[in-house]
Amino acid sequence: MSAGSLLVVLPVATVAALTYAFRSLDVPVVAPLRLALVRAALATGAFAVLVVELLGAVGGLTRPAFALAWLLALTAAAGAAWWRHRRDHATPAGAPPGDAPPGLRHRLRTHWGTASRGERLLTGTVGGLLLVELVVALLAEPNNFDSQTYHLPKVEHWVQQQDLEFWPTAIHRQVTIPPGAEYLLLHLRLFTGSDGLHNLVQWAAGVLAVLVVARIAAQLGGGRRAQALAAFLLATTPMVTLQATSTQTDLMVAAWVACVATLALDGLRRRSGPATILALGAATGLTAITKTSGLIGAGPLLVLWGLAQLRLAYAPVTAPAATGPAAEAVTAGAPGATATLVGTGPATGPGAGTGVGTATRAGGGTADGGGAGPRRTGRSGPGRGRQVAGTVFGSVAILLVAALVVGPFLVRVTAEFGHPLGPPRLRESIPMERHDPPSILVNALRIGHTALDTPLEPLRRAAASAIIAGAEAIGVDPQDRDITFGREMFPEPSWYPDEDRVAFPLAGTLILIALVVALARPARILPTAPAPVRAYAAALAVTVLLHTSMIKWQPWGNRLLVYALTIAVPLAALWVDAVLRRRPRDGRRPVAAGLVVTVLATSALAGVLAVSYGFPRRLVGAGSVFTTSDWDTRFLRRPQWTEEFRWAAEAVRATDARRVGLVQQNDNWEYPWWLLLRDTDGTPPELVALQSVLPDRPPADPSSVDAIVCTGSRRVCTGLVPEGWRLEFRDYVGYALPPTS
Repeated sequence: MSAGSLLVVLPVATVAALTYAFRSLDVPVVAPLRLALVRAALATGAFAVLVVELLGAVGGLTRPAFALAWLLALTAAAGAAWWRHRRDHATPAGAPPGDAPPGLRHRLRTHWGTASRGERLLTGTVGGLLLVELVVALLAEPNNFDSQTYHLPKVEHWVQQQDLEFWPTAIHRQVTIPPGAEYLLLHLRLFTGSDGLHNLVQWAAGVLAVLVVARIAAQLGGGRRAQALAAFLLATTPMVTLQATSTQTDLMVAAWVACVATLALDGLRRRSGPATILALGAATGLTAITKTSGLIGAGPLLVLWGLAQLRLAYAPVTAPAATGPAAEAVTAGAPGATATLVGTGPATGPGAGTGVGTATRAGGGTADGGGAGPRRTGRSGPGRGRQVAGTVFGSVAILLVAALVVGPFLVRVTAEFGHPLGPPRLRESIPMERHDPPSILVNALRIGHTALDTPLEPLRRAAASAIIAGAEAIGVDPQDRDITFGREMFPEPSWYPDEDRVAFPLAGTLILIALVVALARPARILPTAPAPVRAYAAALAVTVLLHTSMIKWQPWGNRLLVYALTIAVPLAALWVDAVLRRRPRDGRRPVAAGLVVTVLATSALAGVLAVSYGFPRRLVGAGSVFTTSDWDTRFLRRPQWTEEFRWAAEAVRATDARRVGLVQQNDNWEYPWWLLLRDTDGTPPELVALQSVLPDRPPADPSSVDAIVCTGSRRVCTGLVPEGWRLEFRDYVGYALPPTS
């Protein structure tokens, strides 16, 4: 890692400054610091994507250009933070000086001091897991299978060519899969000159997701225990624990979808201002540019937001008893804002910490009709029309901001393949090709079976047999290629803690129970505010239906469900909290509460075991990050390939070849060549593909390269090696060199 690694401080400092600057000004909100962090993360993420797009358009993907961009961003963020600091500490003319608001350290100390033993245990477990994951993320080299094939090679191609133009390649996913995660990795790659910090992007996404799900629980009416439970359930899920140390992309898209959820929920009780609309657009765009499937979760949430905003336009408004700036602040400064505010909930009881309650106004009244006697009035036609128009314009603005983030990539894909979703091969491999109810039902059952898998072999076998028999009974082939990815066969075990396929039976079961209860009897989850719980559950139910009707079953499909798991966890936390809140009968703890405590303890154990023994990055055992060499760590997925790659790379480097041809198939590893063929000073060679699946991008002529390296098929490699060249091939890897003079 070079001295340029210090440049990594720039984006981190930018996020910190924006978090301070973006705290809510006048309107009380739920968990204002977490909301500020969401806004800062979205602003920084959108800026990082746009920097790549703008500099890539002019061939400026270089370290100096990125450093200048982040210096400007930090300067602007610091200026906004300074303005906010002066505003916070300003004293109105003629008013006596007051005490400064308590700092973050004081609030954290107070929060911890007043927390119950259970809340401390939940929070401590989450914090401990995140710290251990940070250690693993820093020590382990990127070794995810897909990262070796296309995530990390595309970053190296951008660095090599200094722009975003597509390149000839045999691996179409290098250019067709949305590159939002790789855009963020590109910043680290240019700053550090290596991949040493690449795992931190997903780790940071995991931290953001944990904080956001806790805020969602609060927005739905949960107290501090419910918020701690939401964070705990997500943080201890093995898929989340393992992906937090990876260069995969599923946890990142889950964080962006969670940001959509928390911003949309803010719009249930008050009109959304420009800041929220911009943030929703940025969150939607970042979801789309990271992983298109995340839009399945973002879409219903945006619809929920739009319906809530329209409902507020037609709802009666409380006329304020007082006038002037103080009274206007209560209604968020927006015409027709609702009387019930977000952010001023009671300090104790089931709604503690939720921020859903009443707001005391100037003049001694409250927004819910107490004190000075505010009166309920109808909304005038013109005022209602303005708010409806505002909702329409806000919805359009969200789409425009999202298009600004993801649009340039879609334009390039459309220009290359004639379709914004890429070539037919991509459009037909993952999406469902049958949408009749029986096929959707079978697909949903198979997805559920894989997601809830356990180590209990008899249970897995019996459930799979029942699904297969049921599918055949209703006339659906359970292995139909139209509803099954590639040549995979259902069922496939998924209980083992592997980052690409591990199941989540505990969190998944709690989510399903909570979803049913929230839809049928939401008052059992939250008696004080059942409507928002049911509305949110309905959006989640639509998400589940859309996912199972749009995405084919596949053995590693659990990765694709991480976004849905994340936004559904708060609902499970609210239900668990409701169970624990029930009064014991005859002095005995309810059976349900005992079962819930057992499930939580098992969940904690699953999280600890996943971070300790999970694959392919673990703390202890074979392959431990403490005892395994850097290069062996990279090849833990395929240890038999380690020496083959080294053998071929050493032979090619001995010839001082500067232009090397690549021969590979769609799922082969390319990234090791970018590392092994570098010069001693770290300069990579020019790697060019000798095959291309892009019709308008012909491959390089084999006679134009100094050497050839091959993976996968010896037959394909032989067919591309020029006559007279010497070809050497082992089991998976080979190389070819021109005749010596």
